[in-house]
Amino acid sequence: MYLVRNETIEKTYQISSAKAGVGSKAGSGQTPLGVHRISEKFGEGSKPNTIFLGRKDSGKTATIYKDRTDTEDDYVTSRVLWLEGMEPGVNKGKGIDSKQRFIYIHGTPEEGLIGTPASHGCIRMYNADVIELFGLVKTGTLVVIVEQVGA
Repeated sequence: MYLVRNETIEKTYQISSAKAGVGSKAGSGQTPLGVHRISEKFGEGSKPNTIFLGRKDSGKTATIYKDRTDTEDDYVTSRVLWLEGMEPGVNKGKGIDSKQRFIYIHGTPEEGLIGTPASHGCIRMYNADVIELFGLVKTGTLVVIVEQVGA
């Protein structure tokens, strides 16, 4: 993931996208492509590794796995950047709507899987990185998700 300002890459982050690949269909478990915006932010002031349930701080902290552990849970941790699709027929609209699918950029307890397809559709980040990114972006910031070819 690249944080770009004024046509300059300011930061680079490793991420994970969906284990099921790319796509916009509701229930697919895939990561939607295209132009999005950060519609809402959750977690300011929450402790690192906090587990969010329904975008609310649960008061619980996740165990962070640095190895290849793949848990049954798909916890959302540390911070939540809720994405809204901006392209009707691509990632906005009935049956394909990124916001209605609850597509987020968020931290994960499965940090050892960052860099590999591992999520249920969201963009996962290292917890320290998503906390940093949360402080660098505002609601309304554009997010463009593209399929990486030749990785």
